[in-house]
Amino acid sequence: MINLGLIGCGYWGPNLLRNFYSLSNCQVKLVAELDDSRLEYIRKNFPSIRTTPNYKDLFSDGIDAIVIATPAQTHYELAKEVLHHNKHILIEKPLSMTEQEGNELIDLAKKGNRKLMVGHTFEYNAAVQALKRYIQKGEIGKPYYIYSQRLNLGIVRQDINALWNLAPHDISILLYVLEKMPKMVSAKGHAFLQEGIEDIIFLMLHFPDDVIAHIHVSWLDPSKVRRMTIVGSEKMIIYDDVSDSKIQIYDKGIRKQNIKDSLGHYDDFGKFQLIKIAGDVVFPKIDFIEPLKTECAHFIDCILADKTPMTDGQGGLRVVRVLEAAQKSMRQNGENVAV
Repeated sequence: MINLGLIGCGYWGPNLLRNFYSLSNCQVKLVAELDDSRLEYIRKNFPSIRTTPNYKDLFSDGIDAIVIATPAQTHYELAKEVLHHNKHILIEKPLSMTEQEGNELIDLAKKGNRKLMVGHTFEYNAAVQALKRYIQKGEIGKPYYIYSQRLNLGIVRQDINALWNLAPHDISILLYVLEKMPKMVSAKGHAFLQEGIEDIIFLMLHFPDDVIAHIHVSWLDPSKVRRMTIVGSEKMIIYDDVSDSKIQIYDKGIRKQNIKDSLGHYDDFGKFQLIKIAGDVVFPKIDFIEPLKTECAHFIDCILADKTPMTDGQGGLRVVRVLEAAQKSMRQNGENVAV
């Protein structure tokens, strides 16, 4: 039985609390939260869990692991303090705001032999895991390009821009399914509502093997969209997180075929033929379990079985490196920045 503490029960914290509370090998002992209304919510819905406005109360000997679900800019300082108190830690995305901070947290966890896991929830999504299998097994042929949209009307953040708030999801999915880091990124954004806090971001990632990806994130859009499209040489796949058919495989593509010149050596006649493929659309059945439930169970299992988390500190650091490069590109008016 792992005794757990939670810091932060605002927007995402209640979902973490609900899932950890449901696990048989975990007991949520204490929740730290500054907002009185959130403390009242916990006391009403989880009367067995103690609450406190002081997160330092979680550093008692009775707590084995701590979950951090606070604003992104607080992650590094809180996580560092948690690790100094020798607790296992699950920290919501992003791991930190800089690569240097992320490396320091990884080193602290390693020195203390503590588990450090980052909440990149979509890597525990059965549809995303299926998407990875299709790509890695060559189902779509050679990947050409990928584009994703994560759009909604709100929630508008005041502490970080849409890049750091929304793009970590799509970046983590891309790194997970491609199993590669981009060589360089470029990004442009614009702040319409609050000066210095971009509401809309367009991010381009250049991967090895001539694969490119485009990410569009915004909290200033009329429709809720959570879609990623992968275009390959043989097939194309749409992953739509808000659709009942989360994976749609299109047997469509354009192949470039070398043809022998039977009319003689006429270089200007063309030596290649483009063949268009148009086949069926397949909607594979996905046995869907709430990804956050899988993530929470995995964190506890990694502690009990002494396993490395799937979304460990290094995985979180890779996402931070891309975010940091994208932020630098935005400051440089969209210039390419090496990752």
